[in-house]
Amino acid sequence: MAAPRDEILPDIEGNVLMHSDRPLKEREVDVLVVGAGISGIDVAYHLKKRCPDRSFVIAEARERIGGTWDLFRYPGIRSDSDMHTLGLPFRPWRGENAIVDGPTIRDYLEETAREFGIDEHIRFEHRVVSADWDSAECRWNVVLDAAGEQRTVRARHVYWASGYYSYSEAYTPQLAGVEDFAGEVIHPQFWPEDYPVEGKTIVVIGSGATAITLVPALAQRGARVGMLQRSPTYIVTRDPKDKIANLLHRFLPGRMADHLVRWKNIAYGMATYGLARKRPEKVKRAILKGVGERISDARIVQRHFTPDYDPWDQRICLVPDGDLFDAIEAGRAKVVTGKIGKFEPKGIRLRSGRLLECDIAVTATGLKLELFGSARMTVDGQPIDMTQRTIYRGMLVSGLPNMALAFGYVNASWTLKCDLTARNFCRLLIESGRQKEATFLVPQKAPHGNRRPMIALDAGYVKRAADILPMQGSRGGWQVRTNVARDTMDYYLDPIEKSEVEFRPCAPAAIGAA
Repeated sequence: MAAPRDEILPDIEGNVLMHSDRPLKEREVDVLVVGAGISGIDVAYHLKKRCPDRSFVIAEARERIGGTWDLFRYPGIRSDSDMHTLGLPFRPWRGENAIVDGPTIRDYLEETAREFGIDEHIRFEHRVVSADWDSAECRWNVVLDAAGEQRTVRARHVYWASGYYSYSEAYTPQLAGVEDFAGEVIHPQFWPEDYPVEGKTIVVIGSGATAITLVPALAQRGARVGMLQRSPTYIVTRDPKDKIANLLHRFLPGRMADHLVRWKNIAYGMATYGLARKRPEKVKRAILKGVGERISDARIVQRHFTPDYDPWDQRICLVPDGDLFDAIEAGRAKVVTGKIGKFEPKGIRLRSGRLLECDIAVTATGLKLELFGSARMTVDGQPIDMTQRTIYRGMLVSGLPNMALAFGYVNASWTLKCDLTARNFCRLLIESGRQKEATFLVPQKAPHGNRRPMIALDAGYVKRAADILPMQGSRGGWQVRTNVARDTMDYYLDPIEKSEVEFRPCAPAAIGAA
């Protein structure tokens, strides 16, 4: 008989746990996972499978599973990675479409959490406020805001699966005269539910993935839409269906087809990224040729879709079935390249003098980068300057004990890297158990070579976050790689527990020396 939803249940070590719709009552856990999005659900699966003797809970600040795919609800929200690689490897995606919308992804994550019993470990509306490492006790003291009430949990380990941007703040540049605008200004991160757009004139400010998704979706809903960009972005068209994947799933056993499809897509992504870095002009020509096949006016291609930087200096954007280009060709949408002068009551005045009249201005101007969910991080009460720390294997921050960070690839699916991180984290837990619960970390002053920014993209949102991100080194595991195959080989041939990670006895002197 199923337990009532308000019944208190013991976990595998006898600690008091509550069902996911009840407050977190644990005083101490082995692992506190922060975030119930893709990476949080992924590590929870591996903890249950590989470390069944470890107790864990997932602290989720929101009311539902999904992370990004629950937060963003603007029209047209969809993945820009194929679901065969964005999906979780222990529950492969077998839908007909490889590019799907946000609600479908959230449903997939919720079903996965329920199928593997992960949902019972989640504590919703529990936001991490601070985390302090206590060297004397070898524990993280984590303060959480539980729907307005503060609670503290002691955790041997903390796994940050909270993503890389702020959920409470978005990036909007200073917009002169915006207070004079008679219309409405909306940021996609906070899109109003059931917001009517039919018959409205809308200017979407931006040229990234969010903007190129919104424009055709708004046009389809009956709005007159313009995309205002400072400079063009590389955009490629892709069939939302992966025909080869569907064919393999039709004729091969499920697990074999899953494996082949996943690595087919990984190999394709690696090959195109590598070619873009080695022969950027060739890739640029191919991308622009693809745009020219969808837009008949060569002047539009040259003016609005030809960037002045090389492919993959910034992310390349994806449009399924060329929906953005089709909207432009059909006259339902247009693109304007120029800089904003100021807002006026009727719209946006460009520096060129042109006025873009509109009822609604959508500021698709980017994210505010944020690691650790804005929580205050300290060691023995001392604040941590992340810019003086170096990241190892893309997951461990130098000098921070018993802690890992899930951070995906910038040139491939987020899940591919996060799944490797989750498996490596479990290896560290197993090894620390063999060494009588030794503390694991990489020393702050380890030989990592020349330090450089953690994220290797020449993008505005990365530059704006220079004062909060740890750095990467220039050799070995201190490099933040963008190569799935090499990272996978390292997992098998260069185990993290036998690399530069140190396991130290739980004693103040030993940990303080990091």
